[in-house]
Parts: sequence; C-alpha cells; structure tokens
Amino acid sequence: MNLKRFSPLGGVARRARLIAVASSLLTVSALAVPSAVAESADSAPVTTAQLAQASDAVLGADVPGTAWYTDKATGKVVVTADDSVSPAEIATIKKAAGARAEALQIKRTTGTFNKLIAGGQAIYTGGGRCSLGFNVRSGSTYYALTAGHCTNIGSTWYTNSSNTTVLGTTAGSSFPTNDYGIIRHSSASAADGRVYLYNGTYRDITSAGNATVGQSVQRSGSTTGVHSGTVTGLNATVNYGGGDIVYGLIQTNVCAEPGDSGGSLFSGSTALGLTSGGSGDCTSGGTTFFQPVTEALSAYGVSIF
Repeated sequence: MNLKRFSPLGGVARRARLIAVASSLLTVSALAVPSAVAESADSAPVTTAQLAQASDAVLGADVPGTAWYTDKATGKVVVTADDSVSPAEIATIKKAAGARAEALQIKRTTGTFNKLIAGGQAIYTGGGRCSLGFNVRSGSTYYALTAGHCTNIGSTWYTNSSNTTVLGTTAGSSFPTNDYGIIRHSSASAADGRVYLYNGTYRDITSAGNATVGQSVQRSGSTTGVHSGTVTGLNATVNYGGGDIVYGLIQTNVCAEPGDSGGSLFSGSTALGLTSGGSGDCTSGGTTFFQPVTEALSAYGVSIF
C-alpha cells in the first residue's frame, strides 16, 4: 500500500502549493488594481481648446431654453436646461458635442428662460415695462442703463404707466449678442446714483466691478423688489430662442420675474450687472442671468456716480 499521498508531508506540500497559488492570485489582484488607477491617471485632462469645442457644439445645437458656461476648475461646460428642453434635445446637444460630450455637465432648472419684460410700471415704452439698472453719466450728461432687449422695443421712456412723465430717449441699444441699452435723461435732476431697496431706503452705488463665482449679490427690480443669492457661473451663453443668443453673462441663483429686466445686480456699493432674463419665479426660485455692467459702461463711455 502506498501511503505517500496520505502522508502529513504530502498534506503540507499540498497546502503549500495551494498557498502559493492563492498568493499568486493575490499578487495578480494587487497588480491589477493600479492598472485601473493608471487608466484614470492616463486620461488627459480636458484642454482649454477642447472645452471651447464643447461650448461651440452646444451653441451649434441651437436648443432654445439652454444656457452654458465653462467651469475651468472642474474642466466642464456646465449646461443649464429649462423645462422646455426635452430629453431628445439634450441628446441632440450631446450628439453635437460628439467626442467632447464627456466635457458636458447637464443641469436642470425650473420654468423657462424669458427676457423678463412685461406690461406694467417702473420705466415704460411702447406698452412694455422694464426696470432701470443704474444711472450713469458722461461729464454733465446723465443716462440710465437697462437691458438691451428693453431699449430695442421703444425710443421714448416714461416713469409712469400713463406715459405722461418722460424719463428720456434711447441713445443706444445692443441685443442680441449683448443685452445692454442706454437712455439719455431728459433732465439731469431725475438721475439718482442710488438703488432702491423696496423698503423705503436706498443703497449708494459708488463703483462698478466684475462678479466672481460664489459672490453674494442682490438684485433690485420693479416686479419683485430686492432678492439675494450667489453667483454660480461666469461668461454664460443663453439661448432665448428665435435667434436671440446672448454671450458673456453672469449666472446666478437669484430669482426674478417679468418686468425685472434691466434691473440692477449689485454687491454692497458695487454695481455688477443688468438683469437679462432667466427662469422660475420668486416663489419657487430660479436661475437669472445678468449682463456685466462694466461692459456696458465701457461701450458707452459712461461711469457710475
């Protein structure tokens, strides 16, 4: 009888072989893990040129109700889609981006993007109502800045709904691409360098500046008064539909409603922007975009006072 295969030494040898096999498997597993990490590490970060290509693809998709900006910190083109944008249209955007689709970050916002103009009060023209942004001047001549989609609809502006008290006349307008316009005051005494806070008080605005992501801001408008929030993105592009595409906007989570267009965005005593448009309302919240005021000041050669 051959007892060798039952010998303790045989069992030890067998266990040793099993341990060796197991060890080799563990070694393979241990070596396999870094390969996955290596693949992730080998994935080259998205370049500025690639982000620009992704942004251009969103523009080329031409889907109304979308807005987008490049977040260099995350290497993403952040696309915000309102309720009017269907899943099929989201797919169209991704298809347009092709190989750059991974650089897109899709977000949703309630409501639909509108240019926030309505019939009512504040500053009036041609049956439409907007809000005055900031009073400015060039030497001894005084002007009011507001949204360009407002100044596009009329030449004479009034301070009352019956259109009997003249504010001034449109002296310049830029919309789409930009969204700023300027009204020359009929009387210098009508110009006030402050912003109304809708509680009986005013805020002195003494300078103009550029917004930063995360900055706390306030917006004043004739429909909803004053509301607060933060800047969530810069250099945003918004497709309002009908060929109305505006570039270089400040994106925020401050609410706004029709009639607030042209109203002032500010932080402390610093003017930041003019209300362009957005989605949602001041009951449920929303997304609102602002034309940087520094661009309008430069375009018209005027200054805050």
